[in-house]
Amino acid sequence: MIAVDTTFPPGEGYGAFADLAQSLFEPLSFGFERVSVPEGLWKTRSGKASGERVNLIGERVTGKPVCGLYFHVDTVPVAPGWTFEPFAMTKMDDRLYGLGAADMKGTMAACYLALKVAKDHAVPLAYDPMLLFCTDEESGLYPGIRYLAEQGYLKGHILNFNGSAAPRVWAGCFGVFALTLTIRGVPVHAGDGNRSGAGANAIEASIPLLNALMALKEKVGERASKLAPAPGASGPLRPQLYIAAANGGTAPGQVPGRFELLIGRRYAPEESYADARAEIEACIHAALDDLDMITYCIEQTSHLTPTADPDGAHWPRWQKALSAGFGYRKKDFAKWGAASCSDFGYVQQAGVMQEILLGGLGRPSSNVHGPDEHTTSPDIIALAKSVLSYLAADFEPDMNPDQK
Repeated sequence: MIAVDTTFPPGEGYGAFADLAQSLFEPLSFGFERVSVPEGLWKTRSGKASGERVNLIGERVTGKPVCGLYFHVDTVPVAPGWTFEPFAMTKMDDRLYGLGAADMKGTMAACYLALKVAKDHAVPLAYDPMLLFCTDEESGLYPGIRYLAEQGYLKGHILNFNGSAAPRVWAGCFGVFALTLTIRGVPVHAGDGNRSGAGANAIEASIPLLNALMALKEKVGERASKLAPAPGASGPLRPQLYIAAANGGTAPGQVPGRFELLIGRRYAPEESYADARAEIEACIHAALDDLDMITYCIEQTSHLTPTADPDGAHWPRWQKALSAGFGYRKKDFAKWGAASCSDFGYVQQAGVMQEILLGGLGRPSSNVHGPDEHTTSPDIIALAKSVLSYLAADFEPDMNPDQK
């Protein structure tokens, strides 16, 4: 799975990954359907996304209640600094290195292990598992799970494996959006750049804007969310404004005529998306509107909405299953949210379900999204035990709200 390049952007490996996932899980008695998100929903003028947005759904239909097993198949691009090959799994003792090992291809391996053991040993299940291999979670404008929710494909309730290997009760999370700002000047020979009216330097014109955005960054960072932070956190969860990318210029002999900024904004559930966006746009207009020979355009290129508290009737049994797999004690569990984001706010907005169970393989030491991302064999086995326990009919049946 790691060897299939599903980096987003651009996200051109989704079809190949669907082929692989189907070949792995088909022998476990799943039937499959592919659902592609229409290009008009995710394609942007300035965005880097390309390729078909193939979402793969695997189902067993035996008449039991349905439990969805959700994975996003995309990874972030390779960060500088890898010492291992990012597109090949490298095993060093118990550590498994590779892009997406923890986020979240390792969770697919854990679920495969759980389902294979269940099949090989004829374990009676309380649920018909529904596999959901979805696109564009990392920075997309229209994630695959959103499209599946809005088109009525989702059933039952869902285990979301975009979380951590921790005794956590999910309290919800922030939203995030990105704006691509393209500033255009007038490119000329650099030797003419100091002659009045000869050209306009798009990069230099942006310097007052960058200063204004840094001032706004400080203002945004002073706000605090009521969402509970992780145990041991040094303070409350806070919104963030940041420059995620900056590109412009060609050569020292030319005045740069184009400069592109990618502006990221993580917003708390208490904040309004419209207000957060308007605050940034006001900053841009104030800095750029009156500049001679400078034009610009603003385009939204990604958005995940906040996820509200996803607690519900299935949580206690899932906590029990996590304890069975990872060895947690009841007193270890705490409820907290995160400034990291999820595409499941869209599932809640679609009215399909409010309750979402969370698990995963992320740890602070895993370097998720960074060089040498990894998980461990013991964590994959522990998550597999948790999933098998939760799906099994004889595991805590009195705690199962779907089992009479």
